[in-house]
Amino acid sequence: MSADVKTETAEAGERRFNMIEAINDALDIMLERDPDTIIMGEDVGYFGGVFRATAGLQEKYGKTRVFDTPISECGIIGVAVGMGAYGLRPIPEIQFADYIYPGLDQLISEAARLRYRSAGEYIAPMTVRSPFGGGIFGGQTHSQSPEAIFSHVAGLKTVIPSTPYDAKGLLISAIEDNDPVIFFEPKRIYNGTFDGYYDKPVLPWKKHKDSVVPEGYYKIPLGKARIVTEGEAMTVLAYGTMVHVAEAVCRERGVDAEVIDLRSIVPVDIETIEASVRKTGRCMIVHEATRTTGFGAELSALVQERCFYHLEAPIERVTGFDTPYPHSLEWAYFPGPVRIGEAIDRLLKE
Repeated sequence: MSADVKTETAEAGERRFNMIEAINDALDIMLERDPDTIIMGEDVGYFGGVFRATAGLQEKYGKTRVFDTPISECGIIGVAVGMGAYGLRPIPEIQFADYIYPGLDQLISEAARLRYRSAGEYIAPMTVRSPFGGGIFGGQTHSQSPEAIFSHVAGLKTVIPSTPYDAKGLLISAIEDNDPVIFFEPKRIYNGTFDGYYDKPVLPWKKHKDSVVPEGYYKIPLGKARIVTEGEAMTVLAYGTMVHVAEAVCRERGVDAEVIDLRSIVPVDIETIEASVRKTGRCMIVHEATRTTGFGAELSALVQERCFYHLEAPIERVTGFDTPYPHSLEWAYFPGPVRIGEAIDRLLKE
């Protein structure tokens, strides 16, 4: 068990889960622990969600705790804000991150500002779950990575797990947090890790070390990054699916890279980032989202401000392109092994 896990129970057992099962387990635990916790969204009840992340929960906890909503993202988020203000702890699901935009006004104008505008009298303790990212041939309306939009909004937290172990521990922390949390789930790695080679078989999670998930309740604190591999030659900053792709490319090329999984981008663990870059002198940032004003730009600015005199080469960003996510050219858009490899070459030749 990782050293940053906070446990309240003494369960010694552990199981191997894929990410969907880990998320389902976290939701099950929180529904049982807190009667004020509810799940709501399109098809989350009887059907169990389009990816089955809420399967079995309505049957176990009833239709007042886990229920289907109309197809209205604005309504889903708006109702959740009101529930939070009245003492409930809602977990709304937006079926795909691409459809979260109709709910932006409620998230930005209401949820994010409620504690501030009421001088702490009201809060919006809601966790908005949503699958995001590409790699499944979802085209322009089922592949987007809009995390940077939320990182710009004071009052929102944005969390992105990359393993089943982290998905459970981070989701429990998010649900218990008294501020609104956007919890993006990388759907490309729901069922297994991904090394960026789309024509190779996927490694099922249950054959991966990070599929071992402790039984019962545990938390991973928000804002604490995970050092995936330690290294001296360069620092790699990534989150979600890109953690696995970047790690695989570095391993394949024999690069002694320190790969850091941010886990959350707001709050971001700048102390871990700074310590790593000061040690390695080189930094590569990888994310799927479009390049211009993606969260990589903020990371680049932070590293430049804090580590300028330690940098031995310009910071590299490997990202999606400034276009809609293409269906037919998905793997040209996706920041895969070729583009990551080219960035590594540029960094290490300096």
